[in-house]
Amino acid sequence: MSTSVRVDSSRDDATASVQLWSVESGRKPVEKPDAVAREEPLEIRVRGQRVTVTMRTPGHDEELAVGFLLTEGIIRTREEVVEVAHCHQGEAAVERNVLNVFLAPTVIVDFERLTRHVSSTSSCGVCGKTSIESVHQHFPPVSSEASVSVEALCQLPGLLQAAQETFRRTGGLHAAAIFSSQGRLIALREDIGRHNAVDKIVGFGCRDGQLPFDSQILLVSGRASFEIMQKALAARIPIVAAVSAPSSLAVEFARESGQTLVGFLRGKSLNVYSHAERIRFT
Repeated sequence: MSTSVRVDSSRDDATASVQLWSVESGRKPVEKPDAVAREEPLEIRVRGQRVTVTMRTPGHDEELAVGFLLTEGIIRTREEVVEVAHCHQGEAAVERNVLNVFLAPTVIVDFERLTRHVSSTSSCGVCGKTSIESVHQHFPPVSSEASVSVEALCQLPGLLQAAQETFRRTGGLHAAAIFSSQGRLIALREDIGRHNAVDKIVGFGCRDGQLPFDSQILLVSGRASFEIMQKALAARIPIVAAVSAPSSLAVEFARESGQTLVGFLRGKSLNVYSHAERIRFT
């Protein structure tokens, strides 16, 4: 019996077809087709200069690039983005894994700071009070009178799961979704990287002219990290909910950034870690 997994390279943005052996104890292995989440690198260039390479699930690449630049403080509005285009030369044109972002001439880009910051965050180089103060230099704490009922919050994970088309096929993707304060799904994006999923949502809001999301709710399918809270703050999101746990720095950041942070949102229960005044308990 072969133990290899054969991958079909035929193109599909989010998934790849595989042949695998399904094994149950005491039964004969069965070979069958399945789908796995596609993971490929995306190089993001600004004005032709590489600023980062991220592993992502192909699809909504333009939103990912724009969301990344917005959450890094490089752009503020969609008008600052002139064009987002895949590279049209050489192997990059075939693979569609290089994306160029052309900004308005008025946008000043500190490439040294940007590449240095991206490198440090990708290796967990940001932490503690200094990081929070640094973020607040670009994105001040949010002020919003938005509120949501416990009943509406508890329905969000089910709505998110029902809309995760690729996750149902693969079981291998994170999701981020933006909801109205009444619990209406506005947009959902999936990616193998949870931070990328949030960037795609922020990029959607920017490109669609819906930012700021200052009365909306962000729900993520995994845990809430410092970086997710920072990205939410960049989009001015006042309420962030996670199906799993928050980190200690995420809680500290939320408290100092005026954000309501909800964790362990499952079934009919949840934990509120900061700014509970936005949650209607009755």
